[in-house]
Amino acid sequence: MAGGVLVAGIGNLFLRDDGFGPEVVRRLATPGGLPPRVRVTDYGIRGMHLAYDLLDGYDALVLVDAYPGGGPPGELTLLEIGAEDLGTGEFDAHGMNPVSVLANLDKIGGSLPVTHLVGCTPADVDEGIGLSEAVSSAVPAAVDAVRALVRRLASAERAETVLPAEPRSP
Repeated sequence: MAGGVLVAGIGNLFLRDDGFGPEVVRRLATPGGLPPRVRVTDYGIRGMHLAYDLLDGYDALVLVDAYPGGGPPGELTLLEIGAEDLGTGEFDAHGMNPVSVLANLDKIGGSLPVTHLVGCTPADVDEGIGLSEAVSSAVPAAVDAVRALVRRLASAERAETVLPAEPRSP
């Protein structure tokens, strides 16, 4: 898919609230809820899979992940992320750290598209299955936030591809 928006759920379902990203994208994957040219994928802990998919040339990436932003559990954070925000990160082809994978995207021939994070402050990332009450309660608002962000990104993409009409002679 050349162009378009990739929505990537990141996280480990076996570490309680770290499963926030996969849960949000599971709810987003229902038909008809997003504009055309939007791909929604649960990457879980497969960071390299995400990196290779980005080689397809997406215009924008929306990461959905647990984000220890320092707020109370269940608090949502929306960030725009640039390559300068990622640092260098130690590259490990078998690694799961999305920041490291994205920081080294150029090593496999890619480049970071416009990137946003919809994150949620976790309450519990111990071993176990199921989101805490605070994070589970934040999932519907996160779904709405991702939908709004994707609509904005998709509109910006369409605006950039429409060329102005040539002036006509009288």
